[in-house]
Amino acid sequence: MENNKDLLKKIQELEETIELLTFRQDLLFSNTSVDRALYEYDITKKQYNLIMDLMDRYRTKIDNKEHVSHGVFEKEMYVIVPQHSGNYHFVESLTRAFWENDRWEEVFNNLYRVLPKYQYIKKGL
Repeated sequence: MENNKDLLKKIQELEETIELLTFRQDLLFSNTSVDRALYEYDITKKQYNLIMDLMDRYRTKIDNKEHVSHGVFEKEMYVIVPQHSGNYHFVESLTRAFWENDRWEEVFNNLYRVLPKYQYIKKGL
């Protein structure tokens, strides 16, 4: 019976590895700025889905005229991606990549475009 449990565990590990490799391969073939950031920062598909949920929540907050701040946003991102906890460059670059790809533009604009270093950037540069 123990051998069956070990075998099932090994099968599950292999399935997870295949899913990760397939996701990373898809990122390489898509090659958008978002995909490159996800690949570079070693984000899993599950984390990516949670990041998109976070972006949707912030879009809704912004649409509802709720107060948002990049500090709180970054803390929420670190919960999703703990391997980058404290790395605000990761959060900024991923949010900017979404903006460059015309996705969740209002999130980047409200959280980061207000910062002096981003006030003059234009897409495609």
